Amino acid sequence: MQKYSDIDSTDLRILSLLIENAALPYTEIGKRVFVSGGTVHVRMKKMEQLGIVKGSQLLIDPAKLGWDISAFLGVYLDKSSLYEQVAQELERIPEVVNIHYTTGIYSIFIKIVCRDTGHLREILHDKIQKVSGIQRTETFISLEERINRSIPLTDD
Repeated sequence: MQKYSDIDSTDLRILSLLIENAALPYTEIGKRVFVSGGTVHVRMKKMEQLGIVKGSQLLIDPAKLGWDISAFLGVYLDKSSLYEQVAQELERIPEVVNIHYTTGIYSIFIKIVCRDTGHLREILHDKIQKVSGIQRTETFISLEERINRSIPLTDD
């Protein structure tokens, strides 16, 4: 992964403010970092073009919409060379929200979100375990997510 030397402390402060509140207008960010809103816009475009900023998203609480189960699955593959094929199949399952290619005892570690334990069973049995190349899985149900944050970009 390439590191960029043309990212300065102003860029990092802009990113930090947006991580804290992605709805913050560029004019307000500009006031806080002592540049114009137009400068914030130009710097954000630069960071998007460099691939540092990959987009933005709206964060919701799935439990408040009836999706009460978050689970992590350790996935054992028949062969590690099947990772790309298996990952593409897992991407087609809407309940799969994260996929990680890992070291250790699992080849893949994924996070899924389901409405309830019946839905979890359905996803595991009818979708994930039927993906060709998956030998077996181990499931860990999350009882609580305590923290979900980005890395600190500044010393503030």
